Amino acid sequence: MFDQLKQLKQLKEMQDQLKKERVEAEKNGVRIIMNGKMEIEEIFLNPDLGVNQQEKAVKDCANDAVRKVQMSLAQKMSQMGNFGL
Repeated sequence: MFDQLKQLKQLKEMQDQLKKERVEAEKNGVRIIMNGKMEIEEIFLNPDLGVNQQEKAVKDCANDAVRKVQMSLAQKMSQMGNFGL
């Protein structure tokens, strides 16, 4: 029982850390900042690009940022060890 409570506390602490974490992805002057909850916080566009180029850059940046958050989460989970859940 105490082990489960300890694990839940660790998971809560990890969630709190992820809320504060921010990742950034950039392509062709377009930049996205995403938090650890995979919420986009900021988008910076490049006015020198055409609409199609900006759309592709935004999509690529968003996908890259999601991958970065997922990698960070996987790393944090591996540091915490196996919970047996």
